[in-house]
Amino acid sequence: PFSPPRKHPQLTGLNTGTLGPLLSLLRCFLEGGPCWDLVQADQPGLVASSAGPSLQPKVPPRQAHSLWGHRAGLPGCPHPAFLLPAPQNERQKAVVDAFLHAWAGYRKFAWGHDELKPLTRSFSEWFGLGLTLIDALDTMWILGLKKEFQEARKWVSKKLRFRKNVDVNLFESTIRILGGLLSAFHLSGDILFLKKAEDFGNRLMPAFRTPSKIPYSMVNIGTGVAHPPRWTSDSTVAEVTSIQLEFRELSRLTGDKKFQEAAEEVTRRVHALHGKLDGLVPMFINTNSGSFTHLGMFTLGARADSYYEYLLKQWIQGGKKERQLLEDYLEAVDGIRKHLLARSEPRKLTFVGELNHGRFSAKMDHLVCFLPGTLALGAHHGLPAEHMELAQALMDTCYQMYRQMETGLSPETAHFNLHHTKILKDVQVKAADRHNLLRPETVESLFYLYRLTGDRKYQDWGWEILHSFNTYTRVPSGGYSSISNVQDPRHPQPRDKMESFFLGETLKYLYLLFSDDPDLLSLDTYVFNTEAHPLPIWAPS
Repeated sequence: PFSPPRKHPQLTGLNTGTLGPLLSLLRCFLEGGPCWDLVQADQPGLVASSAGPSLQPKVPPRQAHSLWGHRAGLPGCPHPAFLLPAPQNERQKAVVDAFLHAWAGYRKFAWGHDELKPLTRSFSEWFGLGLTLIDALDTMWILGLKKEFQEARKWVSKKLRFRKNVDVNLFESTIRILGGLLSAFHLSGDILFLKKAEDFGNRLMPAFRTPSKIPYSMVNIGTGVAHPPRWTSDSTVAEVTSIQLEFRELSRLTGDKKFQEAAEEVTRRVHALHGKLDGLVPMFINTNSGSFTHLGMFTLGARADSYYEYLLKQWIQGGKKERQLLEDYLEAVDGIRKHLLARSEPRKLTFVGELNHGRFSAKMDHLVCFLPGTLALGAHHGLPAEHMELAQALMDTCYQMYRQMETGLSPETAHFNLHHTKILKDVQVKAADRHNLLRPETVESLFYLYRLTGDRKYQDWGWEILHSFNTYTRVPSGGYSSISNVQDPRHPQPRDKMESFFLGETLKYLYLLFSDDPDLLSLDTYVFNTEAHPLPIWAPS
């Protein structure tokens, strides 16, 4: 059934020692998989640097001739598995240890539920869809945790059902569940995850049935009824403009254009709206009128942040051909420089503030620390060099948000000192903002900055942060807990919640940060969604 190797350029350069195990994987997947036992990094050639990037699913589905796709009744699937080496150094091993400790708590006290409550050794539900488990699938694969991955895969196969009367948030469920399933599919080659992704994607589609084509933020995946929050008819701009990577990829894999068309219609409409300020967008958009609301308020924090991230990443995902996305992104970066940048005292830290009807606020959410990584990624893909300079300056600031706290952990929100006073710290924290939720944005940007500059200080900063997580948030019985006070190392006040993104994002980015292999999920092959789930960059048609 196989054509001669010369007809398959993606196999060029593979020796027989590599091809044999790949054929074994092929047979295993055709017989129903899963095939983790065949994926051994110590087999010659079966590592990401040799087999991974050259075999990525870059062919549009209608042009693919995948045996997995034909077997499943779907037009295209990836190669059998993205093959990864074992942890290569002590820092990576420390991340694996942290993950296994967190996973042990989840497995023992919250298995199949959304989130672990590590202090009370119980669980909480948000959607009732095993959120932490799905968010962590690709992390387990990347860390080489085959036993844990197989057990989680079995739960997905036997227990994960979407026909249930529950409201889910379109944005959160897209980036975590849909993104997690798509990424698990791409890395493992297991068709189960694509089937689940397609089922879930179909159940999210009613959210787009609005007068304006701007989706509702909530949708019941059992009844198909979508609606805005009870208190408003608005959606946030970040919610409706940060689902495109996932819906576009789902269309590419299934050949069903409806997912991509619905998501890209949102992008087109937001592009044409009035109310922007030099590329900066307000935080809210009305699902009835399709217009921005709460005009004059601009932030790169909550409710707007990933709008900017997805402009760049869609452009990269699509092969850098969609000019409108690039132009909107470049205009927004100019708008940030013009309206939101300032420098603190006494260390002259560059930070991104907020604008409220023309009045500048020196307030910066930890969420904004995605920006250094995004700017660096853009520079890597050919955008102006000054974007990298700004990325490095902002990276220093995000690190100082950790460094200047007594626990070594950042608050949820910082306020920067703008005046020459006796205050010795640039970063000021209000009582309501002193909590830390185990967020990933800073270590995410550290990963990009190290990967693209090679400066080992970024690895060292990440190592400090991991040490602080272990010191102040690790729960002895299993899991990690968010804390209420980053300024009190004696009484950090654990909050009894481990967010799914700690496993899905924070530990994944730390593991990648500590790798010295640029081909480990190469930034020329993959683009990460805003929940750290890698999706392939499309090859030219």
